[in-house]
Amino acid sequence: MEEVASQLNEEGIQKKLTSPGRGELSTFPDGTKVVFHYRTSLCDGTVLDDSRTMGGQSKPMELILGKKFKLAVWERVVITMRKGEVADFTCSTQHTALYHLVSQSLRNISAGKDPLEGQRHCCGIAQIHSHHSLGYQDLDALQASPQPLVFTIELLEVLPPGSFMLDVWAMSDKEKLDAVPQIHEEGNSLFKEGRIKEASEKYYNSIACLKNLQMKEQPGEEVWIKLDMMITPLLLNYCQCQLVQGQYYEVIEHCTSLLAKYEDNVKALYKRGKAHSAVWNEVEARADFAKVLELDPTLGPSVAKELRALEGKMRAKGREEKDRYKDLFGGNTQTASTSPA
Repeated sequence: MEEVASQLNEEGIQKKLTSPGRGELSTFPDGTKVVFHYRTSLCDGTVLDDSRTMGGQSKPMELILGKKFKLAVWERVVITMRKGEVADFTCSTQHTALYHLVSQSLRNISAGKDPLEGQRHCCGIAQIHSHHSLGYQDLDALQASPQPLVFTIELLEVLPPGSFMLDVWAMSDKEKLDAVPQIHEEGNSLFKEGRIKEASEKYYNSIACLKNLQMKEQPGEEVWIKLDMMITPLLLNYCQCQLVQGQYYEVIEHCTSLLAKYEDNVKALYKRGKAHSAVWNEVEARADFAKVLELDPTLGPSVAKELRALEGKMRAKGREEKDRYKDLFGGNTQTASTSPA
């Protein structure tokens, strides 16, 4: 322990143990996932961030070691800790110069915003010298005057490589490609169990893996097309989940995008027709169902059922609008008849 403290001191980091952990110290090979709560403070005690309260929720930080996280000092200090340990790490400015950018991203994520919002397309060092506003007054001050910070860290979990599913951002290209069939199958199983929201998340994650790979290819080239053919059935499955959950306009948007590339995709036409029907777009729904019948006459019974449902919805909508019209103008007519000329 004294040797570790001495090494940290030489690097500009002072460690103060608050609560000892348990078990043996992990070897922390690259690819290990560490899960921890953190509180970031100025040296005068002013708290900047706390993972237990950020965004009105308690959400611990998760890091995959060896993935070159922007705030490298967190990786450095965590590997000196045992599971369950709590410690304060006072880190010199050389280790904290990028904290304002990391904090901005974490705060934006906790608020449901784009984590890159407000950042310019330049390297980290250029951002240090860029005095544009980060959208947070305390981070603007930290950007203008970098200073030492105190990180209070509680190490919750240490998961060895291979014992967990990597987030998409942390995967290599090969890992993304290899993960898709497994995630796809998990989505199918969840859908069959009626767990639609969880299934849609699985399909979404599969699509994200493939889209990430596709962005690195030239549109229209062989690899790009192959990836697009893998994305299509996943996107259709995702649209089916969204149909069940009532997200009709999202289904229309995704199916329209698919049909712009594959105009004879019957499944996309059918799902878009159902979505149009659900939001009373009668003309568009009938056009989609007519095209479905043209491409696959065996779907006649299914299309007939959808058209009957559409007619019922349009009649109900017509009655509702008629009643609303009568309520609105009937009241005005009565008022006019009793008013002086």
